[in-house]
Amino acid sequence: MQDLFSFYQSQVEEHQASLSDVKKQLAGSSTLRLLVFVATGFLIYFFFGNVKVVLGLAIGGIAVFLYLVSRHTDLQYKRDKLLALKEINESEIKVLHRDFHEFPDGKEFKDPMHPFSQDIDLFGRGSFYQYTNRTQLEQGSVALAKLLAENSLEQIPQKQEAIRELSEMPKWRQDFLAVASLVKTQTTTTTIETWLANYTSFVPAFIKYLPLVFSVVSVGSFLLYFMGWLPGFVLVILLLAGLLISGVFTKKITRLGHVSSKMQSTFEQYDKLLQIIEETDFEASLLNEKKQQIIREGKKTSAVLREFSKLLGNLDQNNNVFYLVFGNGYFLRGLATSYQIEQWISRHGHAAKDWFAVIAFFDAYISLGTFAFNHSKYTFPSIEDSHRVVKSKAAGHPLLDPEKGVRNDFEIDSDEFFIITGANMAGKSTFLRTVSLQLVMANVGLPVCAEAAVYNPIKLITSMRTTDSLTDDESYFFSELKRLKFIVDEIQKDRYFIVLDEILKGTNSTDKAKGSRKFVEKLVASRSTGIIATHDLSLCEVVEQLPEVKNYYFDAEIIDDELHFDYKFKKGICQNMNASFLLKKMEIVE
Repeated sequence: MQDLFSFYQSQVEEHQASLSDVKKQLAGSSTLRLLVFVATGFLIYFFFGNVKVVLGLAIGGIAVFLYLVSRHTDLQYKRDKLLALKEINESEIKVLHRDFHEFPDGKEFKDPMHPFSQDIDLFGRGSFYQYTNRTQLEQGSVALAKLLAENSLEQIPQKQEAIRELSEMPKWRQDFLAVASLVKTQTTTTTIETWLANYTSFVPAFIKYLPLVFSVVSVGSFLLYFMGWLPGFVLVILLLAGLLISGVFTKKITRLGHVSSKMQSTFEQYDKLLQIIEETDFEASLLNEKKQQIIREGKKTSAVLREFSKLLGNLDQNNNVFYLVFGNGYFLRGLATSYQIEQWISRHGHAAKDWFAVIAFFDAYISLGTFAFNHSKYTFPSIEDSHRVVKSKAAGHPLLDPEKGVRNDFEIDSDEFFIITGANMAGKSTFLRTVSLQLVMANVGLPVCAEAAVYNPIKLITSMRTTDSLTDDESYFFSELKRLKFIVDEIQKDRYFIVLDEILKGTNSTDKAKGSRKFVEKLVASRSTGIIATHDLSLCEVVEQLPEVKNYYFDAEIIDDELHFDYKFKKGICQNMNASFLLKKMEIVE
């Protein structure tokens, strides 16, 4: 942790020093712009009688001033990026001290019908998503949530390779996040994708050459007019003709301009993120596969997006009255630009969805890479195809304080079921969530909270936090039955690791004992694998008929009239319960 703290602290100090320099440059830039403006005005006043000198001073002054404005804008962007980098490192220092609640918690992704997310604190305040999330883009946040919840066993070694490589690129990750944090758009990528997919062209094919011909005629007419070979009314006629032609399409051009003006900033800013990806050489196959999706026919997508952004900017010039009248009247610029935009959409519009998805992928995977970087003592599970499902040494829960959490070893084979008993607060539920989250993390490709781990990939399904529903007029018991039915149906379709916490809580003890036993027998018969936590010691007797079932427990001891837990995972059946003791200790009963 000290090394991590030193790294992040050194980055904060480095960016703060650079920030101070840039602020000085900004102050100098503002002063210089003012001096140029004043000097230009003074010189124009001084040489006011000399038209050529005044014209030259005006053109030169405007050119220098515009350059300084552009330079000032670049410095402002540099300042904002340095501020973002500084804040990124300051946030990581907070996370090292277990303060991560400023990150988005992903509560919008909660789904009570999901196979496991509701039970293992995957989303919501204090969740694993909130602890892991560093995404800066809305689409990236959705991509990260999908990665954590998708229950996919595909390409786990490739995922591990990609996350490991990104974990070794802390400055690159932060550079991407800083740029992404500055993306401010008026339109979502989903809206843009839909618009591009459903766009209908309105500019006729012959327009491809008409603006060029019209422009040549206009320039030629102006030359002939200044040479005295052409009367002025011809220029007026030409202007009216151009405005008439443009006028036929004015409504559609205006509508296109209105929509495209909101999209320009998105393309302009995503171009920077694509450049970061394009200019990076990756070794991991998954990262290279994503990178190749943004390089089409040898041309970088960032350049293609930049081209489209400029076209959208050109069309936006129609809002300028001078450009609207003379640009369209003599050069048909609105039509020409609209035609070019439609040609771009025809060539590249269908691919924009994939480009945005690649950016979202990297935004999400950077969060995973940051997690791996911050947990260098965690281990990437060794993936193997064997009878053993998972073997973990010194496994813990990543959301628990590592200074206080108790680690446990566990190993479970395919077709095996553990029944775990134990006193209240002895650690059963925490252990269930530790195992569940380890499987989720392993499937995502993340390193897990353990000294060593071997894993044969398997999907996860749980029932730990069933609730009643007043809205749907459902009792707790019926809700639980629906969840168990969901599990039974799912294990017919695929191979699952099942985690259950105190099933059939909504019925009487005798009925619960019978029902629980029959349910365990059904799960074992289906050749499923998993863990069941229970307070019902009679359920432990099932091991006498089913060798696939093993008994484990968490213990509690009363020493000197105080309750003590060691939170250790042990083989056998718990003999010490604590409900009566706690009732007396808290003076609830005598």
